Amino acid sequence: MRPSSELTYTPAWWVPGAHLHTLWGKLVRRTPEVFTRSERWHTPDDDEIEIRRLDAPVGSNSSIPRLIVLHGLEGTIRSHYLQGVLHQARARGWAADVLIFRGCNGETNRARRLYHSGETTDIDFVVRRLVAENPGQPLVAVGFSLGGNVLLKWLGEQGTSVPDTLIAAAAVSVPFDLERSARHIEHGFSRIYGHHFLKTLKVKARAKLARYPEAFDASALERAKTLHAFDDAVTAPLHGFADAHDYYSKSSSLGFLSRIRRPTLLLSSTDDPFLPRSVVDDVLKVALLNRHLETEFYDRGGHVGFVGGTFPFKTHYFAEERVVEFLCDRIARSG
Repeated sequence: MRPSSELTYTPAWWVPGAHLHTLWGKLVRRTPEVFTRSERWHTPDDDEIEIRRLDAPVGSNSSIPRLIVLHGLEGTIRSHYLQGVLHQARARGWAADVLIFRGCNGETNRARRLYHSGETTDIDFVVRRLVAENPGQPLVAVGFSLGGNVLLKWLGEQGTSVPDTLIAAAAVSVPFDLERSARHIEHGFSRIYGHHFLKTLKVKARAKLARYPEAFDASALERAKTLHAFDDAVTAPLHGFADAHDYYSKSSSLGFLSRIRRPTLLLSSTDDPFLPRSVVDDVLKVALLNRHLETEFYDRGGHVGFVGGTFPFKTHYFAEERVVEFLCDRIARSG
């Protein structure tokens, strides 16, 4: 389902195939970095999270929107899609806050836990602190990939308890069913993504084990050759799940979509190499029964790719543009 929009997505003809769309941002795209300042927030479990803040223009009033951004698996403030959406926010004079998941700022966090696809206490903490510090300011949120799963799960968990000032949300290239996604990237060319993530995740896990030797089985960590095996060896025991299956079943946002009570855009591609088409079909079935969900699923775009344009020298990045357009529209309607 694709509602009316001033934007038209024309997949770039010079970026053929889902994998090139997926890899384009990391290998080719050059986005000037948006300046953000760093703040460390003390968490209720005696740890710290880093928030990268884009301040509103000098002289702005409290009615300007504030965008909350959640990144993907092993993302950083330099991730191309983060910089892209920050550019969009800055162009509109918005403020923005990026939640950097624990351990993704180049440091090992103090607490026993790391971050994972279903961990929503940090986003809840951030949203409620922003509401308290900026009473009445309109909030909107966007999550990419893993961050989208976290955001959607939190919205579903909260239901009607979401703060009134959070107007709308958007989620891009979400792995709605974590088990089917993890299994999907074990095959074909998609295995390159799993191997890439596994390399850095293992480094973080070893650092965590050095501080908490009984947290999980070191030998199982070293034997893990896939993300599924890593989640079984590390993510599950570290965060109180019985195994990877238990973690996936309790953390997948697909099971929380029906309870979302804020206007939410789900933007994905059916050729996303991170998940099978059957997952997209299941999401559409749920979305048809929830008037708060707006789905835009395109045939081409890869995973957090959506490279668009008619000519190579006029490349644009549709997902970021469409997300901010959607959020702008919902803010206008709420006023």
